[in-house]
Amino acid sequence: MGTILTADEARRAALRAQGLLGAVDRRAGVPGVLRLLGAVQLDTISVLARSQELVPFARLGPIGREAIHSAYWSHEPGAARTFEYWSHAACVLPVEEWPMMALRRRHYRSRGSVWGNEVISPATLAEITGRLAAEGPLTTTELGGARKTPGWWDWSEAKVGVERLLATGEVVCVERRGWRRVYDLPERAIPAHLLHDDLDDHACTVRMIALAARAMGVATQIDLLDYYRLKPQVNFPALAEEAGLVPVEVDGWGRDAWADPAAIAALESGATGRHRTTLLSPFDSLIWERRRTERIFGFAHRLEAYVPKPKRVHGYYAMPLLHGGKLVGRADPAREGGTLIGRQVSLASAKAVAPMAKALREAAQWVGCDSVRAETVLPAELAPALHAAIAAEG
Repeated sequence: MGTILTADEARRAALRAQGLLGAVDRRAGVPGVLRLLGAVQLDTISVLARSQELVPFARLGPIGREAIHSAYWSHEPGAARTFEYWSHAACVLPVEEWPMMALRRRHYRSRGSVWGNEVISPATLAEITGRLAAEGPLTTTELGGARKTPGWWDWSEAKVGVERLLATGEVVCVERRGWRRVYDLPERAIPAHLLHDDLDDHACTVRMIALAARAMGVATQIDLLDYYRLKPQVNFPALAEEAGLVPVEVDGWGRDAWADPAAIAALESGATGRHRTTLLSPFDSLIWERRRTERIFGFAHRLEAYVPKPKRVHGYYAMPLLHGGKLVGRADPAREGGTLIGRQVSLASAKAVAPMAKALREAAQWVGCDSVRAETVLPAELAPALHAAIAAEG
């Protein structure tokens, strides 16, 4: 391998690449954060706020939530700046990456399905695209309803059909109303110079690896492939070289790794900067890959929203606390009227008390709460100190 990095250098490179170390260009706002990360994961759960709102909040501070929504979803016809698609999961992506996702659109077309077992008549698909052409952007409800019954997955044929068309690129989502996707024809929404599938699968793969490296700074093969959920690649080192990555060795990792050249340049320049103190969404791209999170931060992260309540360890929506470039605790938030509650707050040490109080107060103010309360605190002997620090934050 080439350059040898310490574990600390790899951690700082990852934080800088994610916009959590050093100055973030606030003038670039949410679009700048989206371009930096390459994709922001969407999720239905809203406790403190939805994940797609929490991600820019973690990097920019208490930016207005309407400004976040507008940055993602406000577009002029034929001039979309973003689109929603399946990348790491359901994500919002910068519109300039529409050509890169041709790999996945071709995959869904060749499969003839999205989930592997749905059967949709050609007449239904033709009716959906015909209505969009005639009537303009429509929600699933306007297309005929999302569900046959109240069951979550008992989708109507219209819903299954439009989701298949979304996967194959025959319709696009560049807007959400509340939490409802608004579907449109790509030729009416995507800028004309980007509306093509000219990149072959190889070129798309190289582009995804390059963007993943830019967003992670330093990463292993598994890390890089996971960022856009790429399949295993036969000759990954050659793809990494073509993507412009630098082979590196990281102390303690015990496996091959690659770095974005900009990450190496920042380390060699001695670049420093302010570490962000913030609560992270469980779906934040800094901690997408659990093995990577443990390798870099020594922090076992797991979303427990889908774990039966008696088996939860840290809580329904435990949000990791980032401070000083390390993950030093977590808080499971809830809201009661104007109070932000930490249902369960876990702290790595007494040094995490003041940062947790600060992060909880900032989050409360951002979502319009005027008070903060911590309920269960672990370890219990830190509860008095945390309660006092929260009170001192005002």
